[in-house]
Amino acid sequence: MKREIIKTNDGSTTIHLPEWNESYHSKHGAIQEAYHVFIKNGLALFEAKPISVLEIGFGTGLNCFITYLESKKSNQVIDYVGVEAYPVVTDEALQMNYPKEINANESTIFERLHECQWELQYVLSDNFTLTKRKQFFQDIQDVAAFDLIYFDAFGFRVQPELWSEAIFAAMFKALKPNGILVTYACRTSIKNAMLSAGFSVEKLPGAPGKREMLRATKAV
Repeated sequence: MKREIIKTNDGSTTIHLPEWNESYHSKHGAIQEAYHVFIKNGLALFEAKPISVLEIGFGTGLNCFITYLESKKSNQVIDYVGVEAYPVVTDEALQMNYPKEINANESTIFERLHECQWELQYVLSDNFTLTKRKQFFQDIQDVAAFDLIYFDAFGFRVQPELWSEAIFAAMFKALKPNGILVTYACRTSIKNAMLSAGFSVEKLPGAPGKREMLRATKAV
């Protein structure tokens, strides 16, 4: 499948798949969407306490990178697990301009995120550990292991099977009590799948260019 690197509206890059008319990040702004959905409406709720994060769709590494930067800024201890069934090749990932656009002097760390081998845990700082797992989302079997899930799969339009009740049931199981899942998406079928899996669900204002997003809580 053909892949193109495009610039989004906030100046940051993403990978675009013309055949699907789908991108790894919002065309309205890759970085601003990542911060809005996953940091502002996810990570920030946990203040500075140690947490474990599961990312569904490691992709370009943007969400992992900004989470690392947040851990450095706040001194928060984060154990990060990124799951990806079809990893982006390192050479392609390193064409993303995130360190430059964020004005972070951390290009070496961004490179390291992609150079880390799969299935091994790496200590990237005193506060941040990373494990990348090459795995289909439907094969995730973690139990009460994570405080927060970044659900960043390809959109429902192109891969509806990734937004099913069965997938969200696995996410519910993987979260600790009172754990949270955040995603950029917001449509009735997705909300209903979350509710059927046992989540409490709320709609929140979306990132620029998108009206709403969803946050789901394992309220038990």
